[in-house]
Amino acid sequence: MASHETHRAIDAVWRIESAKVIAKVARMVQEVGLAEEIAQDALVTALERWPQTGVPDNPGAWLMAVAKHRAIDYLRRRKLLALKHEELGRELEMEQDMAFADVDEPGPGDGEDDYGDDLLRLIFTACHPVLSTEARIALTLRLLGGLSTDEIARAFLVPEPTVAQRIVRAKRTLAEARVPFEGPGPEEREARLASVLEVIYLIFNEGYSATSGSDWMRPALCDEALRLGRVLGELATQEPEVHGLVALMEIQASRAKARTGPSGEPILLLDQNRARWDHLLIRRGFAALARAEALGGALGPYALQAAIAACHARAPTGADTDWTRIAALYDALAQLAPSPVVELNRAVALAMAFGPATGLEVADALLAEPLMKNYHLLPSVRGDFLFKLGRLEEAHAEFERAASLTRNLRERELLLARAAACVPDATPRLT
Repeated sequence: MASHETHRAIDAVWRIESAKVIAKVARMVQEVGLAEEIAQDALVTALERWPQTGVPDNPGAWLMAVAKHRAIDYLRRRKLLALKHEELGRELEMEQDMAFADVDEPGPGDGEDDYGDDLLRLIFTACHPVLSTEARIALTLRLLGGLSTDEIARAFLVPEPTVAQRIVRAKRTLAEARVPFEGPGPEEREARLASVLEVIYLIFNEGYSATSGSDWMRPALCDEALRLGRVLGELATQEPEVHGLVALMEIQASRAKARTGPSGEPILLLDQNRARWDHLLIRRGFAALARAEALGGALGPYALQAAIAACHARAPTGADTDWTRIAALYDALAQLAPSPVVELNRAVALAMAFGPATGLEVADALLAEPLMKNYHLLPSVRGDFLFKLGRLEEAHAEFERAASLTRNLRERELLLARAAACVPDATPRLT
């Protein structure tokens, strides 16, 4: 196999297997940062050897074996160091050895069937609440997505050193806080799971509707979030909100090919060619939603949003959409997880079900919300309602304001085109 083909194979294997390797090693050494270093050492060894020897029949097992060997060497060295400190402690009558835990060396087959539990521990560790949201996202994509620092930086349009610093600080914070490599206890599980789901959905949303830049979507981020969600769904089988989030992402991702035109311009939901929707992803989304519902109890926020997405997926055309049911689901969501953004989405559903005046009344109530002051979708939605009500001058002003607030070039072009449509003789003004 040619060298460049080998390197491509190694890269593909690393994307698939790195999370398992890091998770396994982290359970052995009890430190995420160190575990990643050891796993990277195994990767370097592969880069050195595979171009000469060829890719092994089971490359994931090969990487795991090398990483475990490195981890065992580290544990042996730590044991020896601990013994030396114990001797010094006796000589100096100090208790320095207390700082060095005696770790049992794992046996040859130790933990071979524990990948699921180890991955779950790694997910909960990377998304620990002690870290900032930005740090959780960067660390999750690095450890569980197998993305390089450069790839994460390009995905979120931030400088590579910024991402590198976030990752380094995240590892340091986990080490200094002595966060154990374990799943949270029952009392912490709900809060920690909420953090995990939030991070995965933030990654997906950034891919689905990019905050800034010249692209409307970043499909690679959607793919990574979906992969993480699916992994979590197979590990946390009894958590309905996990399946709710997976259902939501599957159904939303099904629209990806229909969301942009030939030049990358955005195509809004009601204008999309539904024949281009991915019906395999829709079926997977329906199945995940059914799993959430089968676990019983009231639907959580992600499952409710998935139910809303399912209403769109079931409608053959935009005109067939059951907006009354969607409005009722948003009512339930607003009761369960109230926020200005949920309320704005509820306004859209109400407008579609009962007319733009009803939606505008709800949207207007959000004008005094501090969090919505610079949120471009509020004037965008209000502009749509005003346009439908024939209040074109006001609609024009709202669309222009929305265009001035968004940082995404494609979205700005769309909003300026909508502003121009309010004044027939005007042309879009690009800024």
